[in-house]
Amino acid sequence: MPRRLRLRVILCVGESEETRDGGRAEAFVTDQLAASLPATFANPAEALTVAYEPIWAIGTGRTPTVQDIGTMHIAIRAKLIEIFGEATAARVRILYGGSVKPDNARELLAAAEVGGALVGGASLTAESFLGIVMAAAETVDA
Repeated sequence: MPRRLRLRVILCVGESEETRDGGRAEAFVTDQLAASLPATFANPAEALTVAYEPIWAIGTGRTPTVQDIGTMHIAIRAKLIEIFGEATAARVRILYGGSVKPDNARELLAAAEVGGALVGGASLTAESFLGIVMAAAETVDA
């Protein structure tokens, strides 16, 4: 009997600075999300994680406001509900992945619909990554 492949997907979505400044960020990202998903997706709640990574914030040290992040994550959740239905969409994790650092992790992880962080450069040193882990633990306990 053939072995069944269980692929888990982290789908990264995000906008350019020009798109954000033009007031089209939410529409762009939710359209990008919808266009990136296959017509049929077996068990999306288990196999899919969405990571919002504003392109202009990756590696630049710039970070959108917590309100901007929450607003985008709410829009992503709404699109997931539209695509998969409320029960399934509620179980799809949405991560934030733009310039997460120990000094901003707690605030970012507390934003609406943020279910975790996709950590980039800050994961390269144990001290920095540990600071993010500690912030995440404090957010869960809060």
